[in-house]
Amino acid sequence: MKGGQRTTRAAVLLLASLAGAHASPAGAAKHVFIDAASLKCCEYESVPGLVYVGPRNEFTFQELAAYAAPVLWFSPDEPLLADRRGPRIDIPTSFPFEDSASTPVSYYRVRRILKLPNADPGAVRVDRSDRPRSQVRIDQIAGIDVDYFFYYPSEVGLGGHRHDVESVEIKLVFGKRPDCEPDCRYAIVVTRVLGKAHGLLWYDNTLDPSAETRFPIHVLVEEGKHASCPDANGDGQYTPGYDVTQRVNDAWGVRDIIRSGTLYSGGFQSWMAKNRQKQDRVFPPLPADSHVRAKLRRSADPGGQAVYELRPFPSAEKAEPELVRFIADKGDPQWPAVENVGTLSEFSSWASAESFIKSISLAYRYDGEGKGGVAATFPLFIVRPFNEPMGGGWISNRLYLKDHHLRDIGWQLQYTSSASRWVDPYFSAGAEWDQRGDGSEVTYGVIEQGVKFRVSVAHTPLKFMAKLTDFWCLRFGLKARGVFPVTDWNYVVELGSGVF
Repeated sequence: MKGGQRTTRAAVLLLASLAGAHASPAGAAKHVFIDAASLKCCEYESVPGLVYVGPRNEFTFQELAAYAAPVLWFSPDEPLLADRRGPRIDIPTSFPFEDSASTPVSYYRVRRILKLPNADPGAVRVDRSDRPRSQVRIDQIAGIDVDYFFYYPSEVGLGGHRHDVESVEIKLVFGKRPDCEPDCRYAIVVTRVLGKAHGLLWYDNTLDPSAETRFPIHVLVEEGKHASCPDANGDGQYTPGYDVTQRVNDAWGVRDIIRSGTLYSGGFQSWMAKNRQKQDRVFPPLPADSHVRAKLRRSADPGGQAVYELRPFPSAEKAEPELVRFIADKGDPQWPAVENVGTLSEFSSWASAESFIKSISLAYRYDGEGKGGVAATFPLFIVRPFNEPMGGGWISNRLYLKDHHLRDIGWQLQYTSSASRWVDPYFSAGAEWDQRGDGSEVTYGVIEQGVKFRVSVAHTPLKFMAKLTDFWCLRFGLKARGVFPVTDWNYVVELGSGVF
């Protein structure tokens, strides 16, 4: 994979059956896949993201979730901690409608399972009445999405409220070498960790593990607001580009200062996050044969540690009305979805998938020539936004229509440093086709530069507008004709929806 979608050996451990499943040459050319059979026996130690290696081929949902479950790391000033540290920590908690526990509680959901071609009918056996006991055979599976959820009785700061449900999403793939000795025939590998932040896809904290990533993955929990952010090396600090490897300019990171009631929606700055202390961690219930259990025990605080209970994510049927929306908007309660994957191209799409369906901007446009019109901004390659790797910004298309009956057309390539900050500069260049009253047409080059202001309405009285787009925006710019020389400067104002 190119750019931020780095190919690691962890992301490409597939059975030979998938490699031979008529993968299209175009799909195979984009992603370099390594068949697990190309590895020497017991060579999995070199694979980033390894969380299990051993003789087992069959796992319950509960076991799979436990192998990949994260360590939660709170700010030393987290309000819900009060004075509790180490083994006395009691957050996150169980939902109010469930049985309480003497330990912290986290939830999991096996959201999606991708079966290999010609998988046996018994490859996935889902028990809807007792999901933890549902079973999968990993020699029949290409990949699995596992989500982890954390319930907090409240959050504080801007827009603070009762009830808060945050999440982390993890992708698993599997190594299979039944010809090797039993102790290393099968492996479970984490290929992506995604920490959710404040309900916006653009704020997601996404990590593609490297050889330096430490497992079980540590997750920094934002003070008071509880957004989740991977901590690749478990040092208790957020480092953009290291702990988050996708869309670094837009990723939220962890901003402990917003519990004060002030929203910082610009780029992340180091002073926004507090250093973590070892006694403020909550550990997962790792299975006895976990590949990383011994390493985690050595790093534990000498005074003891809290270990959370891992439960299946419930439906909202028994929740009080105020809590229902925090559960109901987290996905299909009839999990998991079981799908077939037949080609390398299909698998690579799953491995690197990010859905940004709200990346088209529509706005009313007015410029200093006294001509009103409409403008649309959409991804460079139409179906997917283009995040250029050097500066981390976005390149997109801008198309606008103006003048009488919208007869004049303009097109520009636009660059902006992010898609989600409160204010961003932008620069664009392209051409306009000006239809004159006498029927003639004049074509000329144009450049434009200015600033764009974005406002998320998801947590305001206008939150119904968020169903259409993540942001509503106001753009102020200066446009000029020509390139050498530049002439006829005019202002531009746009008001509308979208991120670009």
